[in-house]
Parts: sequence; C-alpha cells; structure tokens
Amino acid sequence: MIEAVGLTKTYGSKTAVYNLSFQVRPGVVTGFLGPNGSGKSTTMRMILGLDSPTSGQVTIGGQPYRKLPNAPRRVGALLDAKAVHGGRSARHHLLSLAQLSGIPARRVDEVLGVVGLQEVAGKRSKGFSLGMGQRLGIAAALLGDPEVLLFDEPVNGLDPEGIHWVRHLMRKLASEGRTVFVSSHLMSEMALTADHLIVIGRGQLLADMSVKDFIARNSTGFALVRTPDVDADREKLTEALTGAGAQVQQEQDGALRVTGLELPRISDLAHDTGVRLWELSPHQASLEEAYMRLTNGAVDYRSSEDPRQGLQQPSAPVPGGWGAPQAYPPPQPRPDSYAQPIPQPAPSTLPPQPALPVEDAR
Repeated sequence: MIEAVGLTKTYGSKTAVYNLSFQVRPGVVTGFLGPNGSGKSTTMRMILGLDSPTSGQVTIGGQPYRKLPNAPRRVGALLDAKAVHGGRSARHHLLSLAQLSGIPARRVDEVLGVVGLQEVAGKRSKGFSLGMGQRLGIAAALLGDPEVLLFDEPVNGLDPEGIHWVRHLMRKLASEGRTVFVSSHLMSEMALTADHLIVIGRGQLLADMSVKDFIARNSTGFALVRTPDVDADREKLTEALTGAGAQVQQEQDGALRVTGLELPRISDLAHDTGVRLWELSPHQASLEEAYMRLTNGAVDYRSSEDPRQGLQQPSAPVPGGWGAPQAYPPPQPRPDSYAQPIPQPAPSTLPPQPALPVEDAR
C-alpha cells in the first residue's frame, strides 16, 4: 500500500504539492487525475524517492522507498518511456536492469513476451516507435514481479489494440492483489480501467473516492426526451416541464435534456399535454464531464480565441463556387540588401559550337 501524509513539495517560491494525504490500496486500480501542472508527476517522483518532500512523508508498505530492501523487486514504475539508452537492444536494456537488481535473466524474456516485444527484442530501442517504447517501459516495470506498480500515462502512443491490452493488464495485476497506481489524461480509459480515483488540482487533494461515487457527486443525471419533429409539441412539452420545476435544454438534434424530474413524472406531463414521446431514457454524466466540472477552477492553462479571427477579409461569392480568391497586393521591395534585384549574367562571348552528328551526340 502507498500512503502519503501531509505531503508538501516546494521549489523556491513555487509550491508544487501542498499538504497532500491519500492511500493507494492493493487489489484495485487507482487512477491519479489532475490538470497539467497539478503536481501529479512531482507526487509520483516523491513516492519513488526521486524527489524529497519539503514536509510530510510518503511510504510504501510502511517504509520510504529509499529504505525498502531491494526496492526494484518490490516496486515497479513507468515514469518516462524515453529513459532508455538508444544504442541498446530491448533485451540488453532489460538485462542490465535485471543484473542491477539481482533478477534472473530468464525473467527478461518472460516480460518481453508479456508486452509483445519478443520479435523485436534484438533491435536497438532508438528505432522503436512511441508505442513500442511504452511497451518496453511497461516491461521494465514488470521485471521484478513487484507488488506495487506506478504508471504515468501508460497508453501514450499505443494503438487501440495496445490500449485494450494495457487496460486488461492493469486490472489483472490488481486482481492478483497488487497495488496499481495509474496517472492518465484519458478520461474514457480511466472510466473503463480504474476502480478508485485520486484527483488533485494545484497540488491539493480534490477527491478521493470510487469512480461511481465521483461521477454521482460531481455531475447531475438527466433524462433525454425526444418528440415528433414538431416545434409546437416541443414547445408545449417544454412549458409543462419547466412549470413543474424541471430544467430543460434543447440539444442540437432537437431532443430535450431534462433535469430535476423523474421519468414517470415526465411521462405523465407529456400525456397530460397530449404530446407523443419517441424517446424517454435516463442518462448519467460521463467521468469526463464530472472531472471537468470538479477541476474547472484548478486549470492553469486555458485557450483564448483564435487570434487569426478577423484578419482575413471575406471573399466575394462566386456563382456555383465557395468564393473568389482574395486579391493580395504585389510584394513591395524591402529596404535592405536582400531586396535588391539579382544581377543577370552577361551573355557568353564564346563562339557557337558546331552541332554534333546524331551518333556522336548519344
């Protein structure tokens, strides 16, 4: 089990993590979520003893990582898949790690088979794709058959088959009683992989609960109502629903998104107003929607409007076309030496050469 108590890390005047406390329990996949710059990587580095906390502590099985006997055989981690000597083959890279940790050499071929790299084990890693590098990093994490595993963006660069494989690998490792801690920005994948979530923002804990509870607490369920495509019926039903205390929002396809009323009540109101229903179904918000709602105030980097907007003049319409091409003024010479006309070579003064016969010209 991983346990953090009052974990704080500062770099000069910047506080990356502040008073962070949580537990990562064995037997479940725990997702670690947060916006960019929220302190996730710093927290993982402190768990692995790569950074020292300014205050507080984090332990693995009751001990700091640096005090664990033969730590590589008890804790496996993937933090940076590019941290590999490019001149070494996949097998030699893993063999060097195994020798440093006292792991039998036969384990190297076992993990290469687990991650699907046995066919390219002899190739230098500098020629690996991003997805192959991720698989090699996962192999290194599994090398010591550890009881605690940390993965930072493990599906980065993987194709759909690889993402599916990682999902089932994480769940299999947890089912064996291991502690599995996974950081990712892919909400859809976390919803399918994680059982429990730890969410931080600007270095502080925002949530520590199961995925189901997290979605329920940070989102609102709604009913999707679809009627025949008649504006009058839709307006009549909307008026009846809002009059009963519901909040109604019209979707782009014409359906109504209704919150604040149970489905039987919506059905009764539609019947009373004489409006036929084509669809009346309950919907639960996704993990992504719940996450966005919780972390909205903890996002440091937000996009502004496209600065190019308004710089291009609209083109005149052309019958049967998308528009006439914009006419631009001819380029004007710049007042520098590069804008001067290039001198043309003088005509050759050599006498003309006689034409060669066809046979000699070949």
